[in-house]
Amino acid sequence: MDEVVAQIAKQRGTLDERIRRLMTIPGVGRLTATILVIDMPELGHLDSKKIAALAGLAPMTQQSGKWRGKERIIGGRASLRRAIYMPALVAIRFNHDLRDKYQQLVNAGKAKKVAITAVMRRIIVLANTLLREGRDWQPKRP
Repeated sequence: MDEVVAQIAKQRGTLDERIRRLMTIPGVGRLTATILVIDMPELGHLDSKKIAALAGLAPMTQQSGKWRGKERIIGGRASLRRAIYMPALVAIRFNHDLRDKYQQLVNAGKAKKVAITAVMRRIIVLANTLLREGRDWQPKRP
C-alpha cells in the first residue's frame, strides 16, 4: 500500500515536493506526510485557525446566549488526527521546541492528553506554514 501511494505522489511532482517538505519536520515520516497531503489538500492555503479546525484540533466553544460551557475539540477529520498522533509523540521526544511546549503545559497542570493535542495542533499549523511559505523546517536558534 505504501508503495502505491508513493508511486502516485511521484507521478504528480508537486505532491512529491510537498511530501518532502513536510518530512523535514522532526517526527513526520513519509507515510504521515503523504496522508496529510492527500487527506488535506487545503494545507498551505488556509490560515492557522482554519487548518486546526479542519483537522479537528482547535477548541470549539459551545456557548450561546447566557449559557457558558467548556471549549472542546470536536469535529474535523479523524483520519488526520490519527495520522498526526504518533508523530506528535515522536516530536515530544526529539523536537526541542515541541518538547518544551509539551512540558510547559504539563507543568502548568494540563492533562497529558491535552498537551499532546496541543503538540498535534502545532504540527499541523507548522505544516501549513511551511507549505504556504514554500520552505523547509529549521530548528529555532537559541
